Amino acid sequence: MSLAIVISRASAGIEAPAIQVEVHITGGLPKFAIVGLPEATVRESKDRVRSAIINTRFEFPRRRITVNLAPADLPKNGGRYDLPIAVGILAATGQLKKDRLEEHELIGELALDGSLRGTGGALPAALCSREAKHILVVPQDDAPEALLATGARIKAARHLGEVHAHLSGEDIPAPSEAMQHARPAAADDLRDVKHQYRARRALEIAAAGNHHLLMLGPPGTGKTMLATRLPGVLPPMSEGEALESAMVRSVSMLGFDVDQWGVRPFRAPHHSASPAAIVGGGATPNPGEISLAHHGVLFLDELPEFSRIVLEALREPIESGHITISRASRKTSFPARFQLIGAMNPCPCGTLGDPAGLCRCTDEQISRYRARISGPLLDRIDLHVDVPRFRADEDASQCPESSAQVGERVASARARQIARSGKPNQGLSVGDIQRHCPIDAGGQKLLRDAMQKLHLSARSRDGSLRIARTIADLAQQERIEDEHLAEALSFRSFDRGKSPDI
Repeated sequence: MSLAIVISRASAGIEAPAIQVEVHITGGLPKFAIVGLPEATVRESKDRVRSAIINTRFEFPRRRITVNLAPADLPKNGGRYDLPIAVGILAATGQLKKDRLEEHELIGELALDGSLRGTGGALPAALCSREAKHILVVPQDDAPEALLATGARIKAARHLGEVHAHLSGEDIPAPSEAMQHARPAAADDLRDVKHQYRARRALEIAAAGNHHLLMLGPPGTGKTMLATRLPGVLPPMSEGEALESAMVRSVSMLGFDVDQWGVRPFRAPHHSASPAAIVGGGATPNPGEISLAHHGVLFLDELPEFSRIVLEALREPIESGHITISRASRKTSFPARFQLIGAMNPCPCGTLGDPAGLCRCTDEQISRYRARISGPLLDRIDLHVDVPRFRADEDASQCPESSAQVGERVASARARQIARSGKPNQGLSVGDIQRHCPIDAGGQKLLRDAMQKLHLSARSRDGSLRIARTIADLAQQERIEDEHLAEALSFRSFDRGKSPDI
């Protein structure tokens, strides 16, 4: 009778809880059982492990093998337990010494010939192994991702034989540190967007304060061009933000590409996407578009065409910055601190307000079209801007500012916000607004008049104060002046279908 214990890591959201792989071998009729709430892919690992051990020229025991994945109440899925199960069998049968197992953690899927395949989720596992002060052994394919965890002790192997040699005392070289970082990809330049200076101003304010933005205008006026250029003017990601974004991508079905390290995500799902695709879901919960856009941009083009269920599902994560997916056997949370950029036409045909008078939509059709965006969701979008069709006689020779020029102002304004409150202005709470967004008597009167004429809610009022605070930061001013507040209120054009006349 023999027992061996190998440490591995599960995948639960962006967490990687430790799993003890206990392998017990006794006499009796040959049988291979895996317990501890394994899902189908884990139950199938016994066939992969058997072939891998035999094809690596080790002896597979013809006895009763019981593998327990503890804790037993945590669902286990994926092929990541193949390697620790195989190592546990070798240790339990005396083909591998057990003295080095305590300081190692192992994850990896086995091919039938004993070679190792990547499993995803290596970055969360590397961060947790770093905290536990263990050495993490991963497949070679997962090494670049695991190396993003600065300070973690990573060993990469291509074959079960290499892992056996390492645990027997033969060192395998650490993966190259040159894999660790990549240059961010170049973004589209804001200089490409001609005219639309008011929309460009709204985009700059949105970037500086991480505010949500809704663009309203006919087709072909540059709404999508503006949205795709927002990542190019956002401040560079901090290491913490880059790690969180990479972990979400790592545990998703897409997998993480190290070439995207430090690049703010830009997600633009089609309006036919299901609620599970947007907010996350599935039998084994996977992150949705709002989580894949964590610390980046979620662009919803043709916003009213998304289903009502999808749009209403955005309300809670916009406020909380995370999404919790509940299933009968588990509850999984993913971060979802994204910047929402929406674009829509002014009416069903898209030509309302066109000087040529092409629109034939009735008032009822227009109202029904705009009502697809509920008031509570609209309340959470602080910036509304019209993107009109430009006239043929407008001067197109003037060269607008580049993304680099706008980005300098944005980075400076964002730095002021972090120094003042530790977060972008979009995240200011009611108490933070009272401390950091004071206005004088003239500003208070201006705000009261706007609330009365536009029927603004308390949330919309607070949103306008956050916008005014960001405008003041862009102007490098400590106090919010009346002109800052007036400009902020002018970006509530969707309220009651008109701009404030104050």
